[in-house]
Amino acid sequence: MLETEHAPPKPNPTRVLGRFELRQLLGKSERTMVWLVHDPRSAQELMLTLPRVQPASSAVAELWLSDAKHAARLNHPNLAHVVEIGVQEHWPYIAVDRALGVTLGERLAANPKLTAEDAVSWVTQALEGLAFAHEASLAHGDLQLHQILISEQGTVRVMALGAGLPTAVLAEQAAHERAMPLDPNRLRQSREAAVRDVLTMGIVLYHVLAGAPALEEPDTSRVVDRLPPLGREFVRLPWSTPQPIPEALRAIANRATTHQERQRYHNARTLLAALNGWRETAAQDSGALTLLIDRLRTVGHLPAAPGVGARVARLAVAEGQRTDEMAANILQDMGLSFELLRTVNSAQVQGTQVSGNGPVLTLRRAIALVGLKGVRQAAASLRPWPGPLPEAHAATMQRLLDRVRLAGHAAQALRPAGYDPEVVYLITALQNLGRLMVQYHFPDEASQIRELMKSAPAAEPGEPDLPGMTEEAAAFAVLGVDIESLGAAVAKHWGLHEDVLYMIRRLPVQKPVRVADTDSDMLRVTASAANEAVDAVTENPPQRVGAALQQVVQRYGRALSITMKDLTEGLHAARGTLQHGPTGVVPRAPRREEAEPGDPGTTDFSALLASRKR
Repeated sequence: MLETEHAPPKPNPTRVLGRFELRQLLGKSERTMVWLVHDPRSAQELMLTLPRVQPASSAVAELWLSDAKHAARLNHPNLAHVVEIGVQEHWPYIAVDRALGVTLGERLAANPKLTAEDAVSWVTQALEGLAFAHEASLAHGDLQLHQILISEQGTVRVMALGAGLPTAVLAEQAAHERAMPLDPNRLRQSREAAVRDVLTMGIVLYHVLAGAPALEEPDTSRVVDRLPPLGREFVRLPWSTPQPIPEALRAIANRATTHQERQRYHNARTLLAALNGWRETAAQDSGALTLLIDRLRTVGHLPAAPGVGARVARLAVAEGQRTDEMAANILQDMGLSFELLRTVNSAQVQGTQVSGNGPVLTLRRAIALVGLKGVRQAAASLRPWPGPLPEAHAATMQRLLDRVRLAGHAAQALRPAGYDPEVVYLITALQNLGRLMVQYHFPDEASQIRELMKSAPAAEPGEPDLPGMTEEAAAFAVLGVDIESLGAAVAKHWGLHEDVLYMIRRLPVQKPVRVADTDSDMLRVTASAANEAVDAVTENPPQRVGAALQQVVQRYGRALSITMKDLTEGLHAARGTLQHGPTGVVPRAPRREEAEPGDPGTTDFSALLASRKR
């Protein structure tokens, strides 16, 4: 027997495998084992990876060796260089130089209390090598702590790529290859093994963050087999860990091992992107902005709405036009509105203002400060619609813009007496700044976030539907940063005042709403209520909208002195303004089959009115 680490001591403790002197078993799983050995021929220490079960035939051994040799051709800084591949006493092996480092298991045994930053640094390096291998159609098959090496300098390398397939699977493949040399199942098996690798790396991430193996099982392959679809257990980080875990990182780790298969990371690059996003955010105060800064410089902040050139040209020839009329015209273009706010709140323009005037929160004042020439310059700096977005993403972007405008008009209808409608509209729109930025600059990631937020059918009949993630958790899991913080970082980059940065953060849905003590509080409350109301009518099926709106009224009724009637009538008025302008008449409610889910212009409010009358 090769595994004799628990055997009683013998007069001669030296154990050998062919020419190798076995020094220490560094780790084992159901599929592989790693031995520290001394090689007399080269006079160096090596680490040998072997299958846990000796191959039953020479054909199986040859296939194991073939996969190992194929994988050894890959050259990547995060893949361990292979010294030798061979057979000793009918045991195939892969040899790696011990000088490359210690195993992750050894490092954790020596220092189990890792910082979150170190844990993520190690896992991301392993993912870099793994992603490179997956893109070459090669999977590992048995990512264990004893297959991940860490050097004294902190460089991480994945060892023994391709050695993790069970010998039973190899025997089946050997039989297939005799009958069909070009087996089409190999590519499918490789893709499935790659997905399993990513889930396994999530379990490794759990172990290094929690300081203990998931499900109290050190073999990651066994843990995978206990999760859906093979098992019924689930893995989530405990709240008590050796070191504090930031909420964003916790969301990423929990998504990586969630019991809902559809929510997991199915690609090493997506998990890597989420972890790198978290690292960039944690590294510096403006880390969230670094996700966007390059794209902001190349494609601008938001695109201009269609027809912006003609709109600005009409303003240019209407020198006698009132400023409020100009502002109402510009307000229809979210990109141009934000660009003017950004321009007039920059340090350069603020320096020309009278001290104590505070932030610019209306387009009327912005136009007065920069003049028509400044408006033309702002419009010229915008990319024409839809910027770099392809058609499908442009349509989604337009729906989001309409939804934000609907919320702005709803906030105007709900605002208490004495508050400037334009200020209320812009604060409400700015509460969606992060969502707009993600949809424009990271449309694929925005799609992933929406998918993670969707509920899924129950696994068994009679059970409740599987809930989707919250927007915050989904954004953490995809981008490594929450959308609210991303929007706040952009607003801070624009130079917006601290009072504005406070107001453009939505009220947390899990906390009660208090009666506002200041104007800033009242503007924040009004904007949050309008945004939650629009979320209720755009994110719920018709039969649940009434209950969702009732929750909004319960949260904000006292603070804003509104009833269900006020809210539904405000939404009707907002929809009419969105579709027909400030003087528009509220159109008939469309038949349900005409409405497109999530389209604020076609939301059916008839059910809401009926629920209010009951």
